[in-house]
Amino acid sequence: MKFFHKKEKKTGLGLGGGAVLGAVHVGVLKVLKEKNIKIDCVSGTSIGAFIGGLYAFGVDTDEIEKLTRDLRWLDISEVSLSKFGLMSNEKIGKLLTEQIGDKNIEDAKIPLRVIATDIASGEKVILEKGNLAAAVRASTCIPGIFKPIEIDGRLLVDGGIVENVPVTPLVDMGADHIIAVQLTVSAAAKRPEHIIEVLLNTFEFMITNISKPYLEDVDVMIKPDLSDFDKVDTDQISDLIKKGYEEAEKMLSS
Repeated sequence: MKFFHKKEKKTGLGLGGGAVLGAVHVGVLKVLKEKNIKIDCVSGTSIGAFIGGLYAFGVDTDEIEKLTRDLRWLDISEVSLSKFGLMSNEKIGKLLTEQIGDKNIEDAKIPLRVIATDIASGEKVILEKGNLAAAVRASTCIPGIFKPIEIDGRLLVDGGIVENVPVTPLVDMGADHIIAVQLTVSAAAKRPEHIIEVLLNTFEFMITNISKPYLEDVDVMIKPDLSDFDKVDTDQISDLIKKGYEEAEKMLSS
C-alpha cells in the first residue's frame, strides 16, 4: 500500500477492545514493524488502550509480545467486592507503570488518545492528558466486573460502550489514513461457564449491535475470524498473536 510510505501522509492506528482477544494487537504490531509502517498517532479502547499505551511510549514490539504471552487473568485483576463491581483492575495500571514508569498520556512518543465512558451520563470521554495508568484502568473497566475509575470528578468505565474501535480520536488528530483492529467473537461462541463470561458476553452483544458509522473512516480494517476463541482464556494468547499477525500480513500486503 503505497500511501504508508509517503512522508507527508499521517497514519493512525486504532486498537479496539476485546479482553484477552487483545493479544491479536501484538501480532498486528509485529507486522507493522516488519513492514516499516510508521504510525503517527494511536488510539485505544479497553485492552487496546493497554497495548496502545505501551506502543505509544516506545516499548519494543518484542517486549510487548513477551509481556502479553506471560499474562494471566490474575495478573491484571483481583477480587475486590464493592457496590460498583466484583473486582479491581488496579493491577493492570501497576503493570503498565512497571513497564514505562508513572507517565502522563501527553508524554507519549507517539500522540495517544484513550477512550472511556462516563457511567453517569453515558458520554464518550477521550482522554488526552493526565495519568496514563489511570486512563487505561478506566478504559478497561468492564461494567459489572470492575469498579469504575474516578478521573476529574467523573466515574469512568470501559470505552467499548461508546466506541469499541477507536477511530474518531484518530480523525481528530488529523490522520490521513487509518488502520483499525476490531476484535469480535462469533455468535456461535462457547456457552458461558461462569459469571465473568456471562457479563463479558452481555457486553459483547451490546457493543456489537451499536451502530458504528465512524468505521467508514477506516482505510484498513483488520478483523480476524475469532470464532474459535473467547475473551477469558489466557491459554489462547499465543494463537491469538499468530491470528493477528496472519490477518495483518494479509491486509497490509503491498
